[in-house]
Amino acid sequence: MSDSDSNSDSGSGPFSDADPAIRLDGVSLSLGNTRILDSVSVDVGDGTFVGLIGPNGAGKTTLLRTLNGALAPDEGAVRVVGEDVHALSSKATSRLVATVPQTTSVTFDFPVREVVRMGRTPHRGRFEGWRERDDEAVESAMRRTAVESLADRPVTEVSGGERQRVLIARALAQETPVLLLDEPTASLDINHQVRTLELVSDLVADGTTAVAAIHDLNLAAHYCDALVLLSGGRVLSAGDPETVLTEGNLREAFDAEAVVSRHPVTGSVYVTALPPSSDDANGQVHVVGGGGTGARALHLLSAAG
Repeated sequence: MSDSDSNSDSGSGPFSDADPAIRLDGVSLSLGNTRILDSVSVDVGDGTFVGLIGPNGAGKTTLLRTLNGALAPDEGAVRVVGEDVHALSSKATSRLVATVPQTTSVTFDFPVREVVRMGRTPHRGRFEGWRERDDEAVESAMRRTAVESLADRPVTEVSGGERQRVLIARALAQETPVLLLDEPTASLDINHQVRTLELVSDLVADGTTAVAAIHDLNLAAHYCDALVLLSGGRVLSAGDPETVLTEGNLREAFDAEAVVSRHPVTGSVYVTALPPSSDDANGQVHVVGGGGTGARALHLLSAAG
């Protein structure tokens, strides 16, 4: 994967690849009278983990729903492994793209194994019986996501983090080259956030292409190979985390002041949001840091007077 035109108002091709797993070409989409996506063009190479970031309403979820064929663009094309997903049946698209939704609530108390088995639907005919290959895919998905011990429990009785892994297992059972995740760490405690993103990273290391909408910028910077920053339905910046997560980009996209540094332990790009400045503020400010982490904050405070 290589990056080009990584800071572009038109969002053109940040991850060029001779044969990309995903190609978005001039995708625009409106819902009602509101333009949600505006001329989005992105190529994503095989085996990469791309994070979609941006403020609420930037178009992240809509872009994911366009990628999996749920929404058809007004303009442009969406190709997954060379196939126009909007020219395919929903079953054919589901053999290319699996989606883990943001909402993990499940209405019916199916056993966990039955939920994972649902991932085999795109591979089976209407009157086709269950095959050994289907069992193998389901068992492999449950092993990979560490939900084997939950197999016979009602999915309504497992924790939120466990349910997230069950839904990822269902997606893995589809055996698709592309995995989409909408806010996979939302409502999870820090332990399950890390476990979920570690799992996705492992899948990507084995060749899966993953695209995830991620609210937490620091988790996105640590786990994703590349980021796409959306603002107002357009690609404001795309590339590696260091390229995308700049103080200028964050100010433009989020209307927020932030300090961008390196995490002292992981070395990842790290964003610290600052409170809005106040012209008449006159109190004392105490900065606690270590290992050089406070230097940038002191510099900004000094420059601000």
